[in-house]
Amino acid sequence: MPLKIKVASPRVSYTTEAIYSTYPYQTTLVETSGDASLTATPQETSFEFKTSIKIPRLGMMLVGLGGNNGSTLTASMIANRLRLRWPTKEGEKSANYVGSITQSSTVCLGTDSSGIEQYVALGDLLPMVHPNDIAIDGWDINSANLAEAMERARVLDYNLQVQLKPHMEKLQPRPSIYCPDFIAANQADRANNVLSGTKKEMVKQLRADIRDFKEKEKLDKVIILWTANTERFCDVRAGLNLTAGELLESIDRNEDEVSPSSLFAVASILEGCTYINGSPQNSLIPGVVDLAEKYNVFVGGDDFKSGQTKLKSVLVDFLVSAGIKPRSIVSYNHLGNNDGKNLSAPKQFRSKEISKSNVVDDMVESNRILYGVGEKPDHCVVIKYVPFVGDSKRAMDEYTSEIFMGGLSTIAVHNTCEDSLLASPIILDLVILAEMCERISMRKEGDTEYTRFNSVLSLLSYLLKAPMVPKGTPVVNALFRQRACIENIFRACIGLAPQSHMLLEHKLASAQQRDFALRKADVPVVEEKVSQSENSAPAAAKFLPLERARGIQAVES
Repeated sequence: MPLKIKVASPRVSYTTEAIYSTYPYQTTLVETSGDASLTATPQETSFEFKTSIKIPRLGMMLVGLGGNNGSTLTASMIANRLRLRWPTKEGEKSANYVGSITQSSTVCLGTDSSGIEQYVALGDLLPMVHPNDIAIDGWDINSANLAEAMERARVLDYNLQVQLKPHMEKLQPRPSIYCPDFIAANQADRANNVLSGTKKEMVKQLRADIRDFKEKEKLDKVIILWTANTERFCDVRAGLNLTAGELLESIDRNEDEVSPSSLFAVASILEGCTYINGSPQNSLIPGVVDLAEKYNVFVGGDDFKSGQTKLKSVLVDFLVSAGIKPRSIVSYNHLGNNDGKNLSAPKQFRSKEISKSNVVDDMVESNRILYGVGEKPDHCVVIKYVPFVGDSKRAMDEYTSEIFMGGLSTIAVHNTCEDSLLASPIILDLVILAEMCERISMRKEGDTEYTRFNSVLSLLSYLLKAPMVPKGTPVVNALFRQRACIENIFRACIGLAPQSHMLLEHKLASAQQRDFALRKADVPVVEEKVSQSENSAPAAAKFLPLERARGIQAVES
């Protein structure tokens, strides 16, 4: 498949296998002296990027395939492949990928010769997998086929479901892991499609499922993603799961405190497959991360960022950046799908509360003018289960901020959204971006070996509420910074500078603008004979006060 974008630069070269680019990475080192003054020193490091352009045959396996997200996503991908259209009371609708940043958002590539900005799809910056080409499979603790699951979810329009039913009823989730202690007791009536045996035996079966899917569909790669019920947090302690060795030994001993999501992560890593945690529990415990690093496999998490938290990461960034001090943030949700039912249990709600509560921390810490050390806004999150509203989640937020001279300002937001219709394109983006990152490697100038990104794939942070980052790395929650990271890394892969938004080419006054402004100056005009040749002075000089004419001459010379 030909590349949609080619860069004409001596820093970029193309082969039949890869794009090679040299990228000058510029940073600023800040040092504090004894008198508390700051010294900023620009630094530059040259990186060489290598990006494979061969698009693989990709498969995606979802844990929770029969849930609202899994059934909605599967149905939507089929609808897009078949280019389905269906009537609604608002008129005819057609299948699309609205809500996906790889498929429906654009980036500024540059400007044309007349200075007009040219935009391209984010997914066209590099040769990415298209959603229609992704094979899908997965596991669920409930045995309903996906047509039944789609009907139970009540997310998609009925007329679309009718067209999809013959395709969806052929799809059956594989048996999954059910440990009642990790999810709410109210999920017991759904658990009729579960694996038996020890945890070691279950990991072995999961690995066999991955290999079976890969072989049957003739896939090059498989990515595993958890979109099942939120679990309670598991214990993290020495001897249990602090290292890969401890975790594998705990699985061998059939330890109760090894969670189902961690078992899926282990199986995925041992099969060399990227694993992404789309729920808020602590699946990516130190032992899982250690195992991923040993096998050079990506892991990403935690918890899809789809509605209320995404808006919060925008609003708080806006307020703090504007010099306004948020003092209180209160977030209320109610929803009626199975996710809401599971979250009605205290331990599972606590997992969600943690992932939602930390989203403002880095933005608060960025402004020590507004906030003292350790000072934060009051931040409260409430989630209630209301069966009637189904997947149509309600989110209400109140932001109370301190403004000029001790005043207060309150912003109240009401957001009604279809939970799974927001989450489904995020799942696609997570899988597509993670696979793209598997084909990118880089090295510092002078190094001989290319290396991949760190196993903890922090580039996915834009799509996740509580982004996992490598040890010692600052956590970024501000939404626009997260998106700029994705865009600018992909630009570096094709040898383009990051977007600075300075538009300096439009900031300089034109000659006509300068002359007009100077002619409008309401001062007496002093004519002067210039000893130099007439051509050496600006044409406007004879109309200007002597001091101004000399100033312009000095600038232009």
